[in-house]
Amino acid sequence: MNGRIADSVARWLLRAVTYSIVAAIAYILFDVVRNGLPAINLHFLVGRPEKGGSEGGILPAIVGTFYLVVGTGVVALPLGMASAIYLSEYARQGRFTRAIRLAIITLAGVPSIVFGLFGLGLFVLFLHFGTSVLAGSLTLACMVLPTIIVASEEALRAVPQYLREGSLALGAGKWQTIYKNVLPYAIPGMVTGSILGVGRAAGETAPILLTCAAFYLPKLPKSVFDQCMALPYHLYVLATQFPDADKVRPLQYGTALVLLALVLGVNLGAIILRIHFRRKYRW
Repeated sequence: MNGRIADSVARWLLRAVTYSIVAAIAYILFDVVRNGLPAINLHFLVGRPEKGGSEGGILPAIVGTFYLVVGTGVVALPLGMASAIYLSEYARQGRFTRAIRLAIITLAGVPSIVFGLFGLGLFVLFLHFGTSVLAGSLTLACMVLPTIIVASEEALRAVPQYLREGSLALGAGKWQTIYKNVLPYAIPGMVTGSILGVGRAAGETAPILLTCAAFYLPKLPKSVFDQCMALPYHLYVLATQFPDADKVRPLQYGTALVLLALVLGVNLGAIILRIHFRRKYRW
């Protein structure tokens, strides 16, 4: 009887905690949408900022964020997936490999400002990339790389071992086995985790604050060595740098809504790809 009571209490307690978190997130989303929708119009989305960013549109910030997300994905996705394949399929499992995995997990929990300082020292100053889209993309790639490696390696481990053993028994080589029998079934998890990691980069402020983001830059970047505006940093500027908070509050909510839509779009793309690959490859 006591066991049943404890089980019932634990279930209702966990349910209450879950519902509280969902309610808090729902309220935040409702508040952003309710206050942000009135600011959304064509001029706001395709116009240039004016008067130091206190008026006008956010097109340079949208374009800059898009460049950073694409640049991060181009660098981080192949490196992260390749590293996961090596650690899971090729590396000899021993102390050294365990130390590497521990280091990767530790890096995944490092605050983003630390990666920003790292990017400032390596890419901006040492490699002389300057404050640029390239430096910002490389910094964000370093930040999301541990997440991509961990997610990809877990997806590879989830593939049944008999698929590897059967392929090797029939005379296939190591890479042929991985390419034909492992990756097709691991791709859903690898792609989902990787895209979610890249989507995280779209909302980061600290790394781009030190490596690429401009306070006010109405023109669009023409090359990867130019500075750019970005939605998270523009939102930070609107929230902290203008004394007349009421005047720019509609722009704050509008920018937050656009950033939220961008991140949700990236996550939705990951879900769609996961569903597609799961339907295509089943074991």
